[in-house]
Amino acid sequence: MQSRVAVFALLMLISSSVQADWMRFRGPNGSGVSDETQATPAEWSSQKNLKWKVALPGPGSSSPIIVGDKVFVTCWSGYGMSRNEPPGDQKDLRRHLICLDRKTGKVLWDRSVKPVLPEDVYTGMFAEHGFASHTPTSDGKHVYAYFGKSGAVAYDMEGKQLWQTIIGDELDPRRWGSSSSPILYKDLLIVTASAESEAMVALNNETGKEVWRQESTGFNATWGTPIVVPVNQERTDLVIGVPYEIWGLNPENGKLRWYCEAMDTDTYCSSVIAGKDGVVYGIEGRGGGSIAVKVDGSGDVTKSNVLWSGRDANRIETPILYDGRIYFFSRGIVNCIDAKTGERIFRGRLESDSGLTASEEPARGGGFGGRRGGGGFRGSDYSSPVAADGKIYFVSRSGETYVIKASDKLEQLAVNRLTTDEEDFSASPAIDGGDLFIRSDKHLYCVGK
Repeated sequence: MQSRVAVFALLMLISSSVQADWMRFRGPNGSGVSDETQATPAEWSSQKNLKWKVALPGPGSSSPIIVGDKVFVTCWSGYGMSRNEPPGDQKDLRRHLICLDRKTGKVLWDRSVKPVLPEDVYTGMFAEHGFASHTPTSDGKHVYAYFGKSGAVAYDMEGKQLWQTIIGDELDPRRWGSSSSPILYKDLLIVTASAESEAMVALNNETGKEVWRQESTGFNATWGTPIVVPVNQERTDLVIGVPYEIWGLNPENGKLRWYCEAMDTDTYCSSVIAGKDGVVYGIEGRGGGSIAVKVDGSGDVTKSNVLWSGRDANRIETPILYDGRIYFFSRGIVNCIDAKTGERIFRGRLESDSGLTASEEPARGGGFGGRRGGGGFRGSDYSSPVAADGKIYFVSRSGETYVIKASDKLEQLAVNRLTTDEEDFSASPAIDGGDLFIRSDKHLYCVGK
């Protein structure tokens, strides 16, 4: 018995050390919350608290991840580089996984992947996020990227390709593409291949061989990233929001364990989040709606496990749970609700760097006719908030990062801008060692005291 306790304690210690890094979309289990104790900055600019700035070989909406002394980020090049120019030839498209030195920003290696054709045409809503929307993930030994029709790819930490697995060859009928990021569970790499195969697929992370596949038409309109939620020592649920419902699956085989009725919307763009008490929260934007549901159970748990539901809406970005409060941002407004009850704590407008409220800020770059994303608050911000050191950070599409104090009233601490150039900021920041890593379609920035 004592030996089992010692082994369990060692595993928990190893797990805690791994969690210290930001190794998947929105960090530890997709929470967006850094559990580190280092102080993070409230203010920065191109001259203040900017440690380094590195040009990327192409655009992308995926978020950076941090693994030890390395930073990883994806982007694309060769096709669809600008709305203002002809997209070019799809055969020249390349997806990139880039590894940078965490302290200096020096590019250590850049690996590219050829496209599986035909690809999504660079036009319409697809051009809002493009060909590099899935955030990579890592187990500290290998790093994994998902490139849609070009498949899932695994590399070692020195950039050697280990395997590449094609998961599906379909295209999104809406021409919106896909964006759900891969996650790791034990020895499985789990990929939501929504547009490519209307399926969630698990691959062996050492070989790339398919272990299980769960197909459903519900995945066709899903863009969020799943999370794993421990139920007890014997059970963990894999949870994702899909049109009209929240699903809990068995991560070992992909089989559906439970579901509940959720938002009345035919698309699910954001990701669900979880508290430490086994409660999962979702706030969706296009159709609106919010929900809190307890994991566990089987079959339809709508009547037994839904704790509360509401009409909150947050557009595309994923909300954040911090100190018992859920924060979400929409159209220049920050909202805060009580996680236990779903009741509103506060709602207020953000102040931009021009002195106007964020919703009054004029668009920069001419919307769809200009740079990707246009600018200002038009209800199309893609970045999700992150939290550390008692502060909530939210990056707008036009490049303003709003910093508010985590409390039961709105207290905006700062609004920061890294550049006056027209850059699209659609990625969620990563946090590590007191630094924030903020990515645009042109640069990767490291901000810290």
